[in-house]
Amino acid sequence: MSMTVGDFLVERLYAWGVRRIYGYPGDGINGVFGALNRADGKIRFIQARHEEMAAFMAAADAKFTGGLGVCIATSGPGASHLLTGLYDARMDHMPVLAIAGQQARTALGGHYQQELDLVSMFKDVAGAFVQQAAAPSQVRHLVDRAIRTALGERRVTALILPNDIQELEYQDPPSKHGTVHSGVGYQRPKVVPYEDDLHRAAEVLNAGKKVAILVGAGALGASDQVLQIAETLGAGVAKALLGKAVLPDALPWVTGSIGLLGTEPSSKMMQECDTLLMIGSGFPYAEFLPAAGQARGVQIDIQPDMLSLRYPMEVNLQGDAADTLKALIPLLEDKTDTAWRDRIEGWRVAWDDVIEKRAMVEANPINPQRVAYELSPRLPDRAIVTSDSGSCANWYARDVKLRSGMMGSLSGGLASMGAAVPYAIAAKFAHPDRPVIAMVGDGAMQMSNMAELITVAKYWQTWDNPKWICAVFNNQDLNQVTWEQRVMEGDPKFEASQDIPDVPYARFAESIGLRGILVERDASVAAAWDEAMSSDRPVVIEFKTDPNVPPLPPHLTLDQVKQFASTLLQGDPNQGGILKETAKQVLSSVLPKSKK
Repeated sequence: MSMTVGDFLVERLYAWGVRRIYGYPGDGINGVFGALNRADGKIRFIQARHEEMAAFMAAADAKFTGGLGVCIATSGPGASHLLTGLYDARMDHMPVLAIAGQQARTALGGHYQQELDLVSMFKDVAGAFVQQAAAPSQVRHLVDRAIRTALGERRVTALILPNDIQELEYQDPPSKHGTVHSGVGYQRPKVVPYEDDLHRAAEVLNAGKKVAILVGAGALGASDQVLQIAETLGAGVAKALLGKAVLPDALPWVTGSIGLLGTEPSSKMMQECDTLLMIGSGFPYAEFLPAAGQARGVQIDIQPDMLSLRYPMEVNLQGDAADTLKALIPLLEDKTDTAWRDRIEGWRVAWDDVIEKRAMVEANPINPQRVAYELSPRLPDRAIVTSDSGSCANWYARDVKLRSGMMGSLSGGLASMGAAVPYAIAAKFAHPDRPVIAMVGDGAMQMSNMAELITVAKYWQTWDNPKWICAVFNNQDLNQVTWEQRVMEGDPKFEASQDIPDVPYARFAESIGLRGILVERDASVAAAWDEAMSSDRPVVIEFKTDPNVPPLPPHLTLDQVKQFASTLLQGDPNQGGILKETAKQVLSSVLPKSKK
Protein backbone atom coordinates (compact mmCIF):
# COMPACT_ATOMS: atom_id res chain seq x y z
CA MET A 1 0.00 0.00 0.00
CA SER A 2 1.35 3.44 -0.92
CA MET A 3 2.07 6.01 1.78
CA THR A 4 -0.50 8.79 2.04
CA VAL A 5 0.32 12.32 3.09
CA GLY A 6 -1.30 11.49 6.42
CA ASP A 7 0.99 8.47 6.81
CA PHE A 8 4.02 10.57 5.95
CA LEU A 9 3.02 13.22 8.48
CA VAL A 10 2.82 10.64 11.28
CA GLU A 11 6.18 9.12 10.31
CA ARG A 12 7.80 12.54 10.13
CA LEU A 13 6.45 13.56 13.54
CA TYR A 14 7.77 10.30 14.95
CA ALA A 15 11.19 10.98 13.42
CA TRP A 16 11.17 14.34 15.22
CA GLY A 17 10.59 12.56 18.54
CA VAL A 18 6.84 13.22 18.90
CA ARG A 19 5.23 10.48 20.99
CA ARG A 20 1.97 12.14 22.12
CA ILE A 21 -0.66 14.23 20.35
CA TYR A 22 -3.58 15.80 22.20
CA GLY A 23 -6.76 16.61 20.33
CA TYR A 24 -10.22 15.80 19.07
CA PRO A 25 -11.28 14.22 15.74
CA GLY A 26 -13.43 15.51 12.90
CA ASP A 27 -13.91 14.95 9.19
CA GLY A 28 -11.55 17.76 8.28
CA ILE A 29 -8.62 15.83 9.72
CA ASN A 30 -9.75 12.23 9.08
CA GLY A 31 -6.82 11.45 6.80
CA VAL A 32 -4.33 12.08 9.60
CA PHE A 33 -6.39 10.13 12.13
CA GLY A 34 -6.53 7.18 9.77
CA ALA A 35 -2.74 7.34 9.55
CA LEU A 36 -2.42 7.49 13.34
CA ASN A 37 -4.56 4.36 13.52
CA ARG A 38 -2.42 2.57 10.92
CA ALA A 39 0.74 3.56 12.83
CA ASP A 40 -0.38 1.17 15.58
CA GLY A 41 0.54 3.28 18.57
CA LYS A 42 3.89 4.74 17.45
CA ILE A 43 2.41 8.09 18.43
CA ARG A 44 -0.22 8.01 21.16
CA PHE A 45 -3.33 10.06 20.53
CA ILE A 46 -4.94 11.45 23.70
CA GLN A 47 -8.57 12.42 23.26
CA ALA A 48 -9.54 15.52 25.21
CA ARG A 49 -13.16 16.55 25.65
CA HIS A 50 -12.57 19.90 23.95
CA GLU A 51 -9.92 21.25 21.59
CA GLU A 52 -9.09 24.18 23.89
CA MET A 53 -8.21 21.66 26.60
CA ALA A 54 -6.07 19.72 24.11
CA ALA A 55 -4.07 22.87 23.37
CA PHE A 56 -3.60 23.49 27.12
CA MET A 57 -2.37 19.89 27.38
CA ALA A 58 0.14 20.45 24.59
CA ALA A 59 1.40 23.61 26.31
CA ALA A 60 1.74 21.76 29.61
CA ASP A 61 3.48 18.81 27.95
CA ALA A 62 6.09 21.24 26.65
CA LYS A 63 6.43 22.81 30.11
CA PHE A 64 6.86 19.52 31.94
CA THR A 65 9.15 17.80 29.41
CA GLY A 66 11.15 20.64 27.87
CA GLY A 67 10.22 19.30 24.44
CA LEU A 68 7.61 19.94 21.77
CA GLY A 69 3.90 19.84 22.56
CA VAL A 70 1.55 18.85 19.74
CA CYS A 71 -2.21 19.27 19.41
CA ILE A 72 -4.58 18.45 16.56
CA ALA A 73 -8.09 19.49 15.54
CA THR A 74 -10.46 19.39 12.63
CA SER A 75 -11.36 22.31 10.39
CA GLY A 76 -13.60 25.24 11.30
CA PRO A 77 -14.70 25.21 14.94
CA GLY A 78 -12.21 22.51 15.88
CA ALA A 79 -9.35 24.74 14.79
CA SER A 80 -10.79 27.89 16.34
CA HIS A 81 -11.30 26.11 19.66
CA LEU A 82 -7.53 25.60 19.92
CA LEU A 83 -6.75 29.30 20.19
CA THR A 84 -6.92 29.95 23.94
CA GLY A 85 -4.65 27.04 24.79
CA LEU A 86 -2.25 28.07 22.03
CA TYR A 87 -2.13 31.62 23.36
CA ASP A 88 -1.24 30.16 26.75
CA ALA A 89 1.77 28.47 25.12
CA ARG A 90 2.72 31.60 23.22
CA MET A 91 2.58 33.86 26.28
CA ASP A 92 4.76 31.44 28.27
CA HIS A 93 7.26 30.85 25.42
CA MET A 94 6.44 27.16 24.99
CA PRO A 95 7.20 25.24 21.76
CA VAL A 96 3.87 23.89 20.50
CA LEU A 97 2.81 22.67 17.06
CA ALA A 98 -0.89 22.89 16.15
CA ILE A 99 -2.12 20.69 13.29
CA ALA A 100 -5.51 21.62 11.86
CA GLY A 101 -7.63 20.22 9.09
CA GLN A 102 -9.15 22.34 6.33
CA GLN A 103 -11.77 21.89 3.63
CA ALA A 104 -10.73 20.56 0.23
CA ARG A 105 -8.61 22.86 -1.91
CA THR A 106 -11.26 22.99 -4.62
CA ALA A 107 -13.82 24.29 -2.10
CA LEU A 108 -11.68 27.07 -0.62
CA GLY A 109 -13.04 30.51 -1.37
CA GLY A 110 -16.53 29.10 -1.90
CA HIS A 111 -18.07 29.90 1.51
CA TYR A 112 -18.03 26.18 2.15
CA GLN A 113 -19.18 24.57 5.38
CA GLN A 114 -16.52 24.89 8.12
CA GLU A 115 -14.31 26.90 5.78
CA LEU A 116 -12.39 29.49 7.79
CA ASP A 117 -9.33 31.45 6.74
CA LEU A 118 -7.15 29.50 9.13
CA VAL A 119 -3.86 31.04 8.03
CA SER A 120 -5.19 34.46 8.96
CA MET A 121 -6.82 33.14 12.12
CA PHE A 122 -3.58 31.54 13.40
CA LYS A 123 -1.36 34.39 12.20
CA ASP A 124 -1.08 36.11 15.56
CA VAL A 125 -0.79 33.13 17.89
CA ALA A 126 1.44 31.17 15.48
CA GLY A 127 3.04 34.06 13.66
CA ALA A 128 6.50 32.49 13.79
CA PHE A 129 5.33 29.89 11.24
CA VAL A 130 1.84 29.14 9.91
CA GLN A 131 1.35 27.55 6.51
CA GLN A 132 -1.35 25.70 4.60
CA ALA A 133 -0.25 22.79 2.42
CA ALA A 134 -1.07 23.00 -1.29
CA ALA A 135 0.70 19.87 -2.60
CA PRO A 136 1.89 16.54 -1.15
CA SER A 137 5.57 17.18 -1.79
CA GLN A 138 5.33 20.43 0.18
CA VAL A 139 4.35 18.72 3.44
CA ARG A 140 7.88 17.52 4.22
CA HIS A 141 9.42 20.94 4.57
CA LEU A 142 6.32 22.39 6.23
CA VAL A 143 6.55 19.81 9.03
CA ASP A 144 10.31 20.19 9.38
CA ARG A 145 10.26 23.96 9.44
CA ALA A 146 7.26 24.18 11.76
CA ILE A 147 8.91 21.94 14.36
CA ARG A 148 12.38 23.47 14.04
CA THR A 149 10.92 26.95 14.42
CA ALA A 150 8.83 25.96 17.43
CA LEU A 151 11.81 24.37 19.17
CA GLY A 152 14.40 26.95 18.16
CA GLU A 153 12.35 30.05 18.87
CA ARG A 154 10.21 28.55 21.65
CA ARG A 155 7.09 29.62 19.78
CA VAL A 156 3.75 28.28 18.62
CA THR A 157 3.59 27.14 15.00
CA ALA A 158 0.68 25.85 12.93
CA LEU A 159 0.31 23.47 10.01
CA ILE A 160 -2.98 23.41 8.05
CA LEU A 161 -3.85 20.41 5.89
CA PRO A 162 -6.77 20.48 3.45
CA ASN A 163 -8.63 17.19 3.77
CA ASP A 164 -8.12 16.13 0.15
CA ILE A 165 -4.32 16.37 0.49
CA GLN A 166 -4.28 14.09 3.53
CA GLU A 167 -5.47 11.09 1.49
CA LEU A 168 -3.26 11.66 -1.57
CA GLU A 169 -0.19 9.55 -2.20
CA TYR A 170 2.86 11.17 -0.65
CA GLN A 171 5.67 12.16 -3.01
CA ASP A 172 9.10 13.46 -2.10
CA PRO A 173 9.89 16.80 -3.72
CA PRO A 174 11.50 16.30 -7.13
CA SER A 175 15.07 17.47 -7.71
CA LYS A 176 14.30 20.54 -9.75
CA HIS A 177 13.93 24.29 -9.53
CA GLY A 178 11.19 25.52 -7.22
CA THR A 179 11.35 22.66 -4.72
CA VAL A 180 12.56 22.48 -1.11
CA HIS A 181 14.49 19.54 0.39
CA SER A 182 14.45 19.69 4.18
CA GLY A 183 15.70 17.35 6.90
CA VAL A 184 14.95 16.27 10.45
CA GLY A 185 16.85 17.38 13.53
CA TYR A 186 17.53 20.28 15.85
CA GLN A 187 19.98 20.73 18.71
CA ARG A 188 19.63 23.73 20.94
CA PRO A 189 22.84 25.79 20.78
CA LYS A 190 24.94 26.91 23.70
CA VAL A 191 24.17 30.61 24.02
CA VAL A 192 26.39 32.64 26.34
CA PRO A 193 27.34 36.34 26.37
CA TYR A 194 30.77 37.69 25.47
CA GLU A 195 33.45 37.74 28.17
CA ASP A 196 33.42 41.55 28.32
CA ASP A 197 29.70 41.56 29.10
CA LEU A 198 30.12 38.88 31.76
CA HIS A 199 32.84 40.98 33.40
CA ARG A 200 30.57 44.04 33.37
CA ALA A 201 27.82 42.02 35.03
CA ALA A 202 30.26 40.69 37.63
CA GLU A 203 31.38 44.23 38.45
CA VAL A 204 27.79 45.25 39.18
CA LEU A 205 27.06 42.17 41.28
CA ASN A 206 30.35 42.34 43.19
CA ALA A 207 29.70 45.97 44.09
CA GLY A 208 26.27 45.22 45.52
CA LYS A 209 25.79 45.09 49.28
CA LYS A 210 22.15 43.96 49.19
CA VAL A 211 21.57 41.69 46.21
CA ALA A 212 18.09 40.40 45.32
CA ILE A 213 17.54 37.66 42.74
CA LEU A 214 14.29 37.09 40.85
CA VAL A 215 13.90 33.81 38.97
CA GLY A 216 11.29 32.72 36.46
CA ALA A 217 10.58 29.80 34.15
CA GLY A 218 13.80 30.42 32.24
CA ALA A 219 15.78 29.40 35.32
CA LEU A 220 14.07 26.02 35.78
CA GLY A 221 17.00 24.20 34.22
CA ALA A 222 19.55 26.17 36.22
CA SER A 223 18.65 25.33 39.82
CA ASP A 224 22.19 24.33 40.82
CA GLN A 225 23.67 27.49 39.33
CA VAL A 226 21.04 29.73 40.94
CA LEU A 227 21.76 28.12 44.29
CA GLN A 228 25.50 28.67 43.87
CA ILE A 229 25.25 32.29 42.78
CA ALA A 230 22.84 33.11 45.61
CA GLU A 231 25.26 31.63 48.14
CA THR A 232 28.20 33.48 46.63
CA LEU A 233 26.40 36.83 46.62
CA GLY A 234 24.66 36.35 49.97
CA ALA A 235 21.43 37.11 48.10
CA GLY A 236 17.79 36.33 48.69
CA VAL A 237 15.77 34.71 45.92
CA ALA A 238 12.20 35.61 45.00
CA LYS A 239 10.28 33.49 42.53
CA ALA A 240 7.84 34.49 39.81
CA LEU A 241 4.97 32.01 39.63
CA LEU A 242 6.39 30.12 36.66
CA GLY A 243 9.70 29.83 38.50
CA LYS A 244 8.21 28.36 41.67
CA ALA A 245 10.08 25.06 41.26
CA VAL A 246 13.51 26.61 40.61
CA LEU A 247 14.57 26.35 44.27
CA PRO A 248 13.02 24.44 47.19
CA ASP A 249 10.99 26.60 49.54
CA ALA A 250 12.76 25.12 52.57
CA LEU A 251 15.83 27.28 51.93
CA PRO A 252 15.64 30.06 54.55
CA TRP A 253 16.64 32.84 52.12
CA VAL A 254 14.10 31.90 49.45
CA THR A 255 11.41 34.52 49.93
CA GLY A 256 8.73 32.87 47.80
CA SER A 257 6.48 34.41 45.20
CA ILE A 258 6.33 38.07 44.20
CA GLY A 259 3.55 40.46 43.25
CA LEU A 260 -0.10 40.64 44.30
CA LEU A 261 0.04 36.92 44.98
CA GLY A 262 3.42 37.27 46.60
CA THR A 263 4.95 37.33 50.06
CA GLU A 264 5.97 40.08 52.42
CA PRO A 265 9.66 39.02 52.43
CA SER A 266 9.78 39.27 48.62
CA SER A 267 8.20 42.70 48.81
CA LYS A 268 10.60 43.93 51.48
CA MET A 269 13.61 42.52 49.67
CA MET A 270 12.72 44.37 46.48
CA GLN A 271 12.05 47.59 48.37
CA GLU A 272 15.42 47.54 50.13
CA CYS A 273 17.88 45.89 47.72
CA ASP A 274 20.62 47.86 45.98
CA THR A 275 21.22 45.28 43.22
CA LEU A 276 18.77 43.18 41.21
CA LEU A 277 19.67 40.03 39.26
CA MET A 278 16.75 38.80 37.14
CA ILE A 279 17.09 35.33 35.61
CA GLY A 280 14.66 34.00 33.00
CA SER A 281 11.66 35.97 34.17
CA GLY A 282 9.12 38.16 32.41
CA PHE A 283 7.37 39.15 35.67
CA PRO A 284 5.22 42.06 34.48
CA TYR A 285 4.39 44.23 37.50
CA ALA A 286 6.90 47.05 37.91
CA GLU A 287 5.34 48.22 41.18
CA PHE A 288 6.71 45.10 42.90
CA LEU A 289 10.26 45.60 41.62
CA PRO A 290 12.75 48.13 42.98
CA ALA A 291 11.98 51.74 42.14
CA ALA A 292 13.76 52.85 38.97
CA GLY A 293 17.23 54.05 39.94
CA GLN A 294 17.14 52.38 43.35
CA ALA A 295 19.08 49.29 42.29
CA ARG A 296 21.71 48.44 39.72
CA GLY A 297 20.40 45.68 37.50
CA VAL A 298 21.68 42.63 35.64
CA GLN A 299 19.34 40.46 33.58
CA ILE A 300 19.82 37.05 31.94
CA ASP A 301 17.33 35.84 29.34
CA ILE A 302 17.46 33.69 26.23
CA GLN A 303 14.95 36.01 24.54
CA PRO A 304 16.50 39.38 23.57
CA ASP A 305 13.11 41.09 23.46
CA MET A 306 12.58 40.34 27.18
CA LEU A 307 15.79 42.11 28.26
CA SER A 308 15.49 45.41 30.14
CA LEU A 309 11.74 45.30 29.58
CA ARG A 310 10.52 45.25 33.19
CA TYR A 311 13.34 47.22 34.83
CA PRO A 312 16.04 49.48 33.33
CA MET A 313 18.96 47.06 33.58
CA GLU A 314 22.57 48.20 33.55
CA VAL A 315 23.84 44.95 32.00
CA ASN A 316 21.75 42.75 29.72
CA LEU A 317 23.00 39.22 29.05
CA GLN A 318 21.37 37.19 26.31
CA GLY A 319 22.00 33.54 26.97
CA ASP A 320 20.84 30.26 28.43
CA ALA A 321 20.44 30.68 32.18
CA ALA A 322 22.52 27.67 33.26
CA ASP A 323 25.38 28.24 30.81
CA THR A 324 25.48 31.98 31.46
CA LEU A 325 25.55 31.51 35.22
CA LYS A 326 28.30 28.90 34.88
CA ALA A 327 30.40 31.44 33.02
CA LEU A 328 29.54 34.25 35.44
CA ILE A 329 30.07 32.52 38.80
CA PRO A 330 33.90 32.29 38.60
CA LEU A 331 34.01 36.07 38.17
CA LEU A 332 32.12 36.75 41.41
CA GLU A 333 33.52 37.49 44.83
CA ASP A 334 32.24 35.74 47.96
CA LYS A 335 30.43 38.20 50.19
CA THR A 336 31.51 37.82 53.81
CA ASP A 337 29.11 40.33 55.37
CA THR A 338 25.98 38.35 56.30
CA ALA A 339 23.87 41.27 57.48
CA TRP A 340 21.68 41.39 54.35
CA ARG A 341 21.12 37.64 54.26
CA ASP A 342 20.35 37.66 58.00
CA ARG A 343 17.64 40.29 57.44
CA ILE A 344 16.08 38.28 54.64
CA GLU A 345 16.03 35.14 56.74
CA GLY A 346 14.45 37.07 59.59
CA TRP A 347 11.69 38.33 57.31
CA ARG A 348 11.15 34.78 56.10
CA VAL A 349 10.82 33.37 59.65
CA ALA A 350 8.27 36.05 60.52
CA TRP A 351 6.35 35.43 57.31
CA ASP A 352 6.19 31.67 57.86
CA ASP A 353 4.58 32.41 61.22
CA VAL A 354 2.07 34.76 59.55
CA ILE A 355 1.19 32.19 56.91
CA GLU A 356 0.59 29.47 59.49
CA LYS A 357 -1.59 31.75 61.63
CA ARG A 358 -3.66 32.87 58.65
CA ALA A 359 -4.13 29.28 57.47
CA MET A 360 -5.28 28.14 60.91
CA VAL A 361 -7.86 30.87 61.40
CA GLU A 362 -11.31 29.27 61.40
CA ALA A 363 -13.61 30.31 58.58
CA ASN A 364 -17.13 29.53 57.40
CA PRO A 365 -17.01 26.73 56.50
CA ILE A 366 -13.32 26.19 55.46
CA ASN A 367 -10.40 28.60 55.27
CA PRO A 368 -9.03 28.12 51.71
CA GLN A 369 -5.50 28.86 52.90
CA ARG A 370 -5.65 25.81 55.13
CA VAL A 371 -6.36 23.58 52.15
CA ALA A 372 -3.04 24.57 50.55
CA TYR A 373 -1.16 24.78 53.85
CA GLU A 374 -2.10 21.22 54.85
CA LEU A 375 -1.17 19.93 51.39
CA SER A 376 2.48 21.05 51.57
CA PRO A 377 3.82 18.54 54.13
CA ARG A 378 1.80 15.77 52.45
CA LEU A 379 3.16 16.29 48.94
CA PRO A 380 4.79 13.04 47.78
CA ASP A 381 8.34 13.17 46.48
CA ARG A 382 8.61 14.23 42.82
CA ALA A 383 5.02 15.53 42.84
CA ILE A 384 3.78 17.81 40.08
CA VAL A 385 1.37 20.54 41.22
CA THR A 386 -0.80 22.60 38.89
CA SER A 387 -2.99 25.54 39.75
CA ASP A 388 -5.74 27.40 38.02
CA SER A 389 -6.02 31.17 37.80
CA GLY A 390 -8.28 32.76 40.37
CA SER A 391 -8.08 32.93 44.14
CA CYS A 392 -6.66 29.40 44.40
CA ALA A 393 -3.52 30.74 42.69
CA ASN A 394 -2.95 32.93 45.77
CA TRP A 395 -2.83 29.89 47.99
CA TYR A 396 -0.71 27.95 45.49
CA ALA A 397 1.74 30.84 45.38
CA ARG A 398 2.00 31.45 49.13
CA ASP A 399 1.04 28.31 51.01
CA VAL A 400 2.26 25.42 48.85
CA LYS A 401 5.92 24.66 49.55
CA LEU A 402 7.71 22.73 46.83
CA ARG A 403 10.70 20.53 47.58
CA SER A 404 13.66 19.64 45.40
CA GLY A 405 12.63 17.42 42.48
CA MET A 406 9.06 18.67 42.34
CA MET A 407 7.43 20.55 39.47
CA GLY A 408 4.67 23.13 39.41
CA SER A 409 3.02 25.35 36.85
CA LEU A 410 -0.05 27.29 35.79
CA SER A 411 -1.14 29.60 33.00
CA GLY A 412 1.35 32.42 33.52
CA GLY A 413 1.34 35.18 30.91
CA LEU A 414 -2.22 34.50 29.76
CA ALA A 415 -3.50 33.72 33.28
CA SER A 416 -6.39 31.81 31.77
CA MET A 417 -9.06 30.03 33.73
CA GLY A 418 -9.45 26.37 32.97
CA ALA A 419 -5.80 25.33 32.65
CA ALA A 420 -5.23 23.37 35.87
CA VAL A 421 -6.96 20.07 35.03
CA PRO A 422 -5.65 19.78 31.44
CA TYR A 423 -2.21 20.72 32.75
CA ALA A 424 -2.49 17.94 35.35
CA ILE A 425 -3.62 15.45 32.71
CA ALA A 426 -0.68 16.30 30.44
CA ALA A 427 1.67 16.07 33.43
CA LYS A 428 0.48 12.51 34.00
CA PHE A 429 0.97 11.50 30.37
CA ALA A 430 4.41 13.11 30.31
CA HIS A 431 5.41 11.52 33.65
CA PRO A 432 3.01 8.63 34.34
CA ASP A 433 4.97 7.48 37.40
CA ARG A 434 4.78 10.83 39.23
CA PRO A 435 2.00 11.97 41.61
CA VAL A 436 -0.01 14.91 40.24
CA ILE A 437 -2.18 17.37 42.18
CA ALA A 438 -4.37 20.07 40.61
CA MET A 439 -5.75 23.04 42.56
CA VAL A 440 -8.88 24.39 40.88
CA GLY A 441 -11.57 26.95 41.62
CA ASP A 442 -15.21 26.07 41.13
CA GLY A 443 -15.50 28.66 38.35
CA ALA A 444 -12.87 26.89 36.26
CA MET A 445 -14.44 23.53 37.04
CA GLN A 446 -17.79 24.68 35.71
CA MET A 447 -16.26 26.46 32.72
CA SER A 448 -14.39 23.48 31.29
CA ASN A 449 -12.56 21.29 33.79
CA MET A 450 -15.43 19.03 34.93
CA ALA A 451 -15.59 17.59 31.43
CA GLU A 452 -11.88 16.82 31.51
CA LEU A 453 -12.43 14.64 34.57
CA ILE A 454 -14.03 12.30 32.04
CA THR A 455 -10.66 12.25 30.26
CA VAL A 456 -9.07 11.17 33.54
CA ALA A 457 -11.70 8.43 33.91
CA LYS A 458 -10.98 7.26 30.36
CA TYR A 459 -7.21 6.91 30.76
CA TRP A 460 -6.18 6.58 34.40
CA GLN A 461 -5.87 2.80 34.40
CA THR A 462 -3.10 3.09 31.80
CA TRP A 463 -0.93 5.22 34.11
CA ASP A 464 1.99 3.65 35.99
CA ASN A 465 0.92 5.44 39.16
CA PRO A 466 -2.79 6.26 39.68
CA LYS A 467 -2.10 9.08 42.16
CA TRP A 468 -3.88 12.02 40.52
CA ILE A 469 -5.81 14.44 42.74
CA CYS A 470 -8.02 17.40 41.84
CA ALA A 471 -8.74 19.75 44.75
CA VAL A 472 -11.80 21.91 44.06
CA PHE A 473 -12.22 25.14 46.05
CA ASN A 474 -16.02 25.33 46.08
CA ASN A 475 -17.06 28.78 47.32
CA GLN A 476 -19.87 29.47 44.78
CA ASP A 477 -18.13 32.71 43.84
CA LEU A 478 -15.83 33.87 41.04
CA ASN A 479 -13.70 34.88 43.96
CA GLN A 480 -10.58 36.51 42.53
CA VAL A 481 -12.61 38.88 40.37
CA THR A 482 -14.97 39.59 43.28
CA TRP A 483 -12.02 40.74 45.39
CA GLU A 484 -10.56 42.69 42.46
CA GLN A 485 -13.89 44.51 42.13
CA ARG A 486 -13.75 45.41 45.82
CA VAL A 487 -10.11 46.36 46.19
CA MET A 488 -9.15 47.68 42.75
CA GLU A 489 -12.42 49.28 41.66
CA GLY A 490 -14.06 50.11 44.97
CA ASP A 491 -17.24 48.32 43.88
CA PRO A 492 -19.28 45.91 45.99
CA LYS A 493 -19.72 42.36 44.79
CA PHE A 494 -21.96 42.17 41.71
CA GLU A 495 -23.93 39.05 42.51
CA ALA A 496 -25.35 38.62 39.00
CA SER A 497 -21.85 38.18 37.58
CA GLN A 498 -20.07 36.60 40.53
CA ASP A 499 -22.39 34.02 42.10
CA ILE A 500 -22.19 30.56 40.53
CA PRO A 501 -24.19 27.38 41.23
CA ASP A 502 -23.26 24.90 43.92
CA VAL A 503 -22.27 21.74 42.06
CA PRO A 504 -21.56 18.35 43.75
CA TYR A 505 -18.08 17.84 42.32
CA ALA A 506 -17.23 14.90 44.57
CA ARG A 507 -20.45 13.09 43.64
CA PHE A 508 -19.79 13.77 39.95
CA ALA A 509 -16.36 12.16 40.33
CA GLU A 510 -17.94 9.09 41.92
CA SER A 511 -20.48 8.88 39.11
CA ILE A 512 -17.73 8.46 36.48
CA GLY A 513 -15.68 5.93 38.44
CA LEU A 514 -13.27 8.22 40.27
CA ARG A 515 -13.02 8.71 44.03
CA GLY A 516 -14.92 11.65 45.51
CA ILE A 517 -14.31 13.21 48.92
CA LEU A 518 -16.44 16.04 50.33
CA VAL A 519 -14.89 18.23 53.05
CA GLU A 520 -17.02 20.74 54.96
CA ARG A 521 -15.00 21.55 58.10
CA ASP A 522 -11.55 23.02 58.75
CA ALA A 523 -10.75 20.18 61.12
CA SER A 524 -11.28 17.60 58.36
CA VAL A 525 -8.89 19.10 55.81
CA ALA A 526 -5.72 17.25 56.82
CA ALA A 527 -7.45 13.87 57.07
CA ALA A 528 -9.02 14.38 53.64
CA TRP A 529 -5.60 14.95 52.08
CA ASP A 530 -4.30 11.80 53.77
CA GLU A 531 -7.27 9.82 52.46
CA ALA A 532 -6.74 11.12 48.93
CA MET A 533 -3.02 10.34 48.98
CA SER A 534 -3.74 6.70 49.85
CA SER A 535 -6.40 6.18 47.17
CA ASP A 536 -6.01 3.47 44.54
CA ARG A 537 -7.55 5.70 41.86
CA PRO A 538 -7.77 9.41 40.92
CA VAL A 539 -9.58 11.58 43.46
CA VAL A 540 -11.63 14.75 43.41
CA ILE A 541 -11.61 16.47 46.82
CA GLU A 542 -14.33 19.08 47.10
CA PHE A 543 -13.50 21.65 49.78
CA LYS A 544 -16.37 23.93 50.80
CA THR A 545 -14.35 27.12 51.21
CA ASP A 546 -15.23 30.56 52.55
CA PRO A 547 -15.36 33.23 49.79
CA ASN A 548 -14.91 36.01 52.35
CA VAL A 549 -11.33 35.10 53.30
CA PRO A 550 -9.37 37.92 51.63
CA PRO A 551 -6.37 37.16 49.41
CA LEU A 552 -4.36 39.89 51.15
CA PRO A 553 -1.49 41.33 49.07
CA PRO A 554 1.97 41.50 50.68
CA HIS A 555 1.28 45.12 51.54
CA LEU A 556 -1.78 47.32 51.13
CA THR A 557 -1.43 50.60 49.23
CA LEU A 558 -3.38 53.69 50.25
CA ASP A 559 -5.42 53.43 47.04
CA GLN A 560 -6.36 49.83 47.83
CA VAL A 561 -7.47 50.80 51.34
CA LYS A 562 -9.56 53.67 49.95
CA GLN A 563 -11.21 51.42 47.36
CA PHE A 564 -11.97 48.77 49.97
CA ALA A 565 -13.49 51.43 52.23
CA SER A 566 -15.59 52.64 49.29
CA THR A 567 -16.87 49.10 48.79
CA LEU A 568 -18.00 48.89 52.40
CA LEU A 569 -19.62 52.33 52.32
CA GLN A 570 -21.68 51.27 49.29
CA GLY A 571 -22.74 48.08 51.04
CA ASP A 572 -21.45 44.73 49.83
CA PRO A 573 -23.90 41.79 49.92
CA ASN A 574 -21.30 39.82 51.92
CA GLN A 575 -20.31 42.78 54.09
CA GLY A 576 -20.60 41.05 57.46
CA GLY A 577 -18.52 38.09 56.35
CA ILE A 578 -15.93 40.31 54.66
CA LEU A 579 -15.37 42.41 57.76
CA LYS A 580 -15.21 39.39 60.02
CA GLU A 581 -12.80 37.35 57.90
CA THR A 582 -10.59 40.33 56.98
CA ALA A 583 -10.29 41.27 60.63
CA LYS A 584 -9.41 37.71 61.56
CA GLN A 585 -6.74 37.53 58.85
CA VAL A 586 -5.17 40.86 59.80
CA LEU A 587 -5.29 40.16 63.53
CA SER A 588 -3.83 36.67 63.06
CA SER A 589 -0.63 38.36 61.90
CA VAL A 590 -0.16 40.25 65.16
CA LEU A 591 -1.72 38.04 67.83
CA PRO A 592 0.45 35.51 69.66
CA LYS A 593 0.57 32.02 68.20
CA SER A 594 -1.85 29.70 69.95
CA LYS A 595 -0.49 26.60 71.61
CA LYS A 596 -1.32 23.28 70.01
